[in-house]
Amino acid sequence: MNAEKIKEAVRLFLEGIGENPEREGLLETPDRVARMCEEIYGGMGQSAKEHLSKQFTVDNNEIVMVKDITFYSTCEHHLLPFYGKAHIAYIPNGKVVGLSKLARTVEVYARRPQIQEQLTGQIADALEKYIDPQGVMVMIEAEHMCMTMRGIKKPGSLTVTYAARGCFKEDFAKQKMFMEMVKQ
Repeated sequence: MNAEKIKEAVRLFLEGIGENPEREGLLETPDRVARMCEEIYGGMGQSAKEHLSKQFTVDNNEIVMVKDITFYSTCEHHLLPFYGKAHIAYIPNGKVVGLSKLARTVEVYARRPQIQEQLTGQIADALEKYIDPQGVMVMIEAEHMCMTMRGIKKPGSLTVTYAARGCFKEDFAKQKMFMEMVKQ
């Protein structure tokens, strides 16, 4: 990340909206925004592979689910936040990963400017690629500030996306079980 470019962009933005970037309250804003960008866009240089490569052998190949994984991301269309919960399930193929690695995988992709539909697919694809399960199901429920604070102005509206891979893709009974587990 180039902190100097971010600082200059923030200064230009402030001038563009009619503000004085030299006034006391805004003087350190470009630096604060640059530091914030390192945190909220920290997934740009990461790969889910680093989190999903540590695996453990198991005899049980039943559904593994982690639900209600809180995340924050940024809409690439308006550069406004969207946030919510991710629910992930997979059926192992003899190997599992630590549960926290599923949450870390969500973070890798959420910390990039993008759209929710893409985020959902990226998580599912990474799990399919790096842990080679029998199947994966990912569901994301999120509120988008681009719908809440601008445009249509409908706070509380949730966008729900899901991605199914492997045995979840065609097995509607497994999809139904996933949905019931999310609702519990």
